[in-house]
Amino acid sequence: MKIGKILPAVLTVIILTVTACGRNSEPDEGDSFIYCLNGDKTGIVKTEYELYNGDALETARQMLSDMQEPSSDIEHVSAIPEEVQIQRTSLSGSILEVDFSREYLDAGQLREKLLRAAVVQSLVQIDGINGIAFTIDGAPLTDSNGIEVGLMNEDDFVGNTSSSPSSYQTDTLTLYFANERGDRLVAQSADVRYSSNVSKDKLIVEKLMQGPESGAYPTINPDATLLSVTTKDRICYVNFDSTFLTGAYDILPELTVYSIVNSLVEGTEARRVQITINGESNAEYMETVDLSQPLDENMDLVAADEENE
Repeated sequence: MKIGKILPAVLTVIILTVTACGRNSEPDEGDSFIYCLNGDKTGIVKTEYELYNGDALETARQMLSDMQEPSSDIEHVSAIPEEVQIQRTSLSGSILEVDFSREYLDAGQLREKLLRAAVVQSLVQIDGINGIAFTIDGAPLTDSNGIEVGLMNEDDFVGNTSSSPSSYQTDTLTLYFANERGDRLVAQSADVRYSSNVSKDKLIVEKLMQGPESGAYPTINPDATLLSVTTKDRICYVNFDSTFLTGAYDILPELTVYSIVNSLVEGTEARRVQITINGESNAEYMETVDLSQPLDENMDLVAADEENE
């Protein structure tokens, strides 16, 4: 009698776990998903997936576990090999760190690249997670040249999981820098040619950090490190290290922040911008500008045309 009651429950658990990458149907627009490898392990495919009903960390842990379960469909392969252990997951602000066992390093170059793309692009859809950091036995993951991979989000894998060569596109960006007096923003146009593997929002921030060509003044501390840029639900999350909080130029603190906000809102689909420091939003820029919430553009800080002449 007891066995009869327990067995159906056990079978239900087995069926749920082995079908995580065994569902053939693609998710509809706006539905949650999980990435698996295709049958010959040369690319990744998106399949429908129901997110766990927990907080961000619990949901991430469940998703990682599901991404390792064997697939019941020969057309799909689980993204994380069974022999790789997920040793630890922790959440700091909006940055999720995932620590794998050393077996992770045994994956071939293509399999590792696909694994990384599948895990990152699946996890960042979880509310509260905007970047992923991989470690191996507690040490940061490095590439074949020994360089740390660093924080990743879905923009790091745009066009990067197929065998097609990178394409290039051209665009004209509107970037906001400081005027000579350091009390207003001025707009500059910049013609750019960039790889399709680079997201436009990240390109904009990188161009701001490079500074203007002439006729204006830079706004962002050149020693700051840009950790990640990603857009989700029309909010662009720009993550710097703590050096960003130290101003390097004699300008109003608001100009640094809104040079970023205005440039991104004008040039991308983002409607607001959240600036974080090492993944944390509880910061103030130069003890003046509150960074705890996403910011709307502020065109009142932009100089009138006659002021630019």
